Amino acid sequence: MNQHVSRKLIIDTPLPTARQAQAVDPRALLAAQFIAAGSRVLDLSADTALDRALPHGCSYQSRDSVTCDGGSACDIAGGDFPSQVASQSDIIVMLGTLEQVADLENLFTHLRFSKQDVLLSYRATDLGGDRAGCANNLSFYDLARLFDHYGFRIECTAPVSATEMLMRLTPTDRLMPVTACSVAVVSCGEDDTFGDRLGMHMINAMLPGEAEVHHLNFRTLNEAREQYDLVVLGTGNSLFQPLMNGAVLDIIGRGKTSIGIFGTQYRELLPRPALERVIERLDTWYARSEDDVLMYGRGRKNVVHLGDWLIDQFPMSHATDNEPLLIGPETGIELPLDRIIKIIQGHRQVHSERLAPFLCALTSADFAAYAEAASPQQPGIASGRFRSLLLDIFGRSYPEKEFFMVDRDAVRRYKSRVHRNVGLLGEHIDSLLRNVAVGAA
Repeated sequence: MNQHVSRKLIIDTPLPTARQAQAVDPRALLAAQFIAAGSRVLDLSADTALDRALPHGCSYQSRDSVTCDGGSACDIAGGDFPSQVASQSDIIVMLGTLEQVADLENLFTHLRFSKQDVLLSYRATDLGGDRAGCANNLSFYDLARLFDHYGFRIECTAPVSATEMLMRLTPTDRLMPVTACSVAVVSCGEDDTFGDRLGMHMINAMLPGEAEVHHLNFRTLNEAREQYDLVVLGTGNSLFQPLMNGAVLDIIGRGKTSIGIFGTQYRELLPRPALERVIERLDTWYARSEDDVLMYGRGRKNVVHLGDWLIDQFPMSHATDNEPLLIGPETGIELPLDRIIKIIQGHRQVHSERLAPFLCALTSADFAAYAEAASPQQPGIASGRFRSLLLDIFGRSYPEKEFFMVDRDAVRRYKSRVHRNVGLLGEHIDSLLRNVAVGAA
């Protein structure tokens, strides 16, 4: 409010204008909490001073400032409606307006064609109160039928008083259908390693928001439920001989559909017939390496070379620390995942006995080295995971425990290819769950 100093050196305050003197309607104060900053607001209410309560950046037009299609002032109660202005708004506000309109069908026909959210207050007959001066008398059930008939759904509500309710309506064609679904995610790992933890984050991000996810591993398969909409076998880790048993086929059979996201290791010990039975039962096996595809997926239409999807978690970077980093065969790392990634990506030379940290290092290090893990059953047999990864990225393998220069362009190409594949995987999961929902309808 402007102030000025009089010749008598006394601060005079100008008298407030009629608009400034008007108090903001309590309904308007509440309505403002439902309106986003920057919204274009069309207010069809009467004298609520809503414009004084709006958040920053909103543009405001009152019903007194707009004209109807014929160029005259709009009489909302008489059936007029500012169609052009409404279609160019983000939200239409009607506080205490609905009670004054006798022809609600005409009003909601206009609102429907405006295709905008509506914020209104109403004194439903269920709440009692004085109905004097009301042109209609609707219960909450009547309101719900009216909204539904004209293609609106109640998105949220709040009580204005004991006799009045504020409601925000959204056109149904802007609402995405939400169908609850159940998903079992069976990890092939130990759940506490760097790679396993990252894999859990990856699969959780891939699933739709309405999915109820039940995480299992091979020690907790007895906790599996009777049925799932989708079973996901693996989170990017490895399936190997001790895990190949009837329990795998049983858990896959509990899903209306199923996919696999895993690689293989210790292939000399892997019972091929058992793995083939698993692959046959899956809708799609997203294999980690080309070695997996060539050895177990040749000729199969349900096998896709995904790549090691964990690389999506590691940004391309440049390391600066010249001190070599040695990563041993740890079973668990207590540090937060982002902290581990930062540490690994800080070193120009990284030697790793774990696959996921090695993959992380390839996105930042100048030199890398690895050591394959030996089979606990037969120490002379190596896991083969590193060799498969190197072939996928660089087109060749390198000797164990010897540093080699990292071809950053090859890593970048591999990372881009896997990123596209992960996007297609997400689309496939959505498609599978939609088909399951349609089949159940």
